[in-house]
Amino acid sequence: MPRIVLETVIAAPIVVAFDLSRSIDLHKRSTAHTGEQAIAGRMSGLIGMGESVTWRAKHFGLWQKLTSKITAFDPPRFFVDEMVQGAFRGFRHEHIFTEENGLTLMTDIFDYQSPCGIFGRIADTLFLERYMRNLLTERNRIIKEFAEDENKYCKVLQASV
Repeated sequence: MPRIVLETVIAAPIVVAFDLSRSIDLHKRSTAHTGEQAIAGRMSGLIGMGESVTWRAKHFGLWQKLTSKITAFDPPRFFVDEMVQGAFRGFRHEHIFTEENGLTLMTDIFDYQSPCGIFGRIADTLFLERYMRNLLTERNRIIKEFAEDENKYCKVLQASV
């Protein structure tokens, strides 16, 4: 099972990084290149414990749906989303936040299982793990950009209320 671990240092309070990380609206911005849209469940605002969202996006030239649910939630330090239904055999995405000296360290731990047995493992090696790492890295770049710009994060968080 592949594991992707990313660490992003953000010059913003922990609560800002935490809330932007669970913003459906900001997630749509970070995945705009895939046409990703929330189509069921929590479709805008800030997702919370026990809530789910179904996404529709184009990956590898195919439209796909994926539903994930928040299964653990300890604001502003931690939350977990796990796939309920979708193209993977499963995934678990841990979002961990720590704050020190005015900086927030956002750590993503993304564990997933590809479908199709041996063919899925080959796809992981050839392209899928790199694709997922790039998708998460872009998401984190957008979170950092918005968290470090008060005008941007205020607009996103006001829209989320």
